[in-house]
Amino acid sequence: MKKEPEDANKRREVSPVICYPSSRLKRPNLKIYRSIREGAKKVDEIIINPRDAKCFRVRAGQFFRITSIEGPQVGDLNLWNLDNLSEKFYSGKTRALHGSHMDEGDQMWSCFPYLRPMATVFEDTLKWYGVDKFGGSVHDVIGTRCDPYTNKLLEGNNYHHCCHSNLARALAAEIALPILEAESLIHDVLNVFMCTGFTRDTGQYFMKASPVRPGDYIEFFAEIDLLGALSACPGGDCSTKHSSDSAKCYPLLVEIFLNEQSVLNITNEVNGYNRKHGLQ
Repeated sequence: MKKEPEDANKRREVSPVICYPSSRLKRPNLKIYRSIREGAKKVDEIIINPRDAKCFRVRAGQFFRITSIEGPQVGDLNLWNLDNLSEKFYSGKTRALHGSHMDEGDQMWSCFPYLRPMATVFEDTLKWYGVDKFGGSVHDVIGTRCDPYTNKLLEGNNYHHCCHSNLARALAAEIALPILEAESLIHDVLNVFMCTGFTRDTGQYFMKASPVRPGDYIEFFAEIDLLGALSACPGGDCSTKHSSDSAKCYPLLVEIFLNEQSVLNITNEVNGYNRKHGLQ
């Protein structure tokens, strides 16, 4: 082990710099969204059964709400452009722009080369939770989704109801794709209601019992036409473990709302970078 340099403490004390200052982002005007939401009526609803997933479709200008309805339950959310599945949610860039956990006014951004808002967090009944003494908070974009490959690596068995597999089955059924083709479109998620963080000492990703209770919800405004898929995680409230049938699990509800009198003019163009990458 190399000897600690004499200026080690000085190096550690250098102040951090925010990589992507959010003050430079054009923020959504939630007052306008709220005025539209007041007159919106429910046009559809979908029940997500425990340890399973379903897809739903939302048009630009509509709202969609995810609600805990019977017991504490977390969900894994994927989003795609309804007309172009290669444009999908980019959790890493969303994390870089907004932080590790999503809050009201934060937006779910799409992947390169599109990089534009797909959906805006409009309302969250768990906003009160904040950050706890362990560094935990809700609605993270740091976890990838529970999956059968990591489960096989760590537990040695074949478990088929991880969120990754649930989402793949749901997408395959929704758009009539072979399961392996659908699987290739599954991506890192927004962990809805999940309470997570990183340990102070080892920097490991942790989960703890979600504070969500029946009636709690998170609601989004669709910035583009969306195909969504939501999995009711096999971890239930993620207080013990996931990727198994041991946790108590509950359904989730997705509701879609529309204000037909909306005058909001949505002009959400794809990213303006010219894509020359330094070549002529």
